[in-house]
Amino acid sequence: MKKIKAIMIINGIIVASIVLLDFLFFKEVSSLFSSIIIIAIVMFFVPIALVRCYEAWKVRTLEDFFPQFMRDLVESVRSGMTLPQAIESVSENDYGPLSSHIKRVNAQLNWGIPFENALLKFSRGTRSKLIGRIATTIIESHRFGGNLTDIFDAISTTSVEVERLREERKLYINSQLITGYIIFFVFLVVIIGLEKYLVPTLSQPLAGELSAQASPQDMSGEYKAMFRNLIMLQGLFAGLVIGKMAEGAVTGGIKHSLFLFIAGLLIYTITTG
Repeated sequence: MKKIKAIMIINGIIVASIVLLDFLFFKEVSSLFSSIIIIAIVMFFVPIALVRCYEAWKVRTLEDFFPQFMRDLVESVRSGMTLPQAIESVSENDYGPLSSHIKRVNAQLNWGIPFENALLKFSRGTRSKLIGRIATTIIESHRFGGNLTDIFDAISTTSVEVERLREERKLYINSQLITGYIIFFVFLVVIIGLEKYLVPTLSQPLAGELSAQASPQDMSGEYKAMFRNLIMLQGLFAGLVIGKMAEGAVTGGIKHSLFLFIAGLLIYTITTG
């Protein structure tokens, strides 16, 4: 949270400076003024969203290794070990970024911290809702007793099933992701077509009728600025929608938004000169 606040403050100062310069020097240049405002807004939100996206990626990485950890833990409990002994046994295995969290739990148990407290800190440290729910179930099972082997078998099966369903969901919505990209680039082609073929025919008659108010160059510049802004906005929001469909979270669409935003702007600039 402190990291995000610091990023917001620094980024806010930079964006405020850009907006101020825009009002001071480009307010009369309508073809640039609105575009700079849009870019400044994107610049304000993108760093924060990237931090959120990185944190979500770390959580997903931990969840990817968690089913393997649960399977090994079940095998250790099935062999007759207590839960603290089982965690000490599996803490030597490699579970990627999850290993540091497991070793921390083992160290806390060795220091005499109660198992329930150590596991609760473990779940909070991962910041994963899935791991948090499973850890709560383990704590309750350990507190009230019962057949731990059967309970852990069920928990392990659940975590594996959740991971399998997540992978199936990714495969299922790949077609939706491709469709989202196709829609954006079709939109881009239409805008470029309007810019190259329709705008010249519209600007000349208007320039002939209102020559005192607007020249063909002014009309063309107005249309170009409007189309450029439409492309940037479409790329930004299309990416967010793609991320929501593909990963179930709007923050997952930040990378798609950045790609579509930059690619659309570059393609439009190159093709229309």
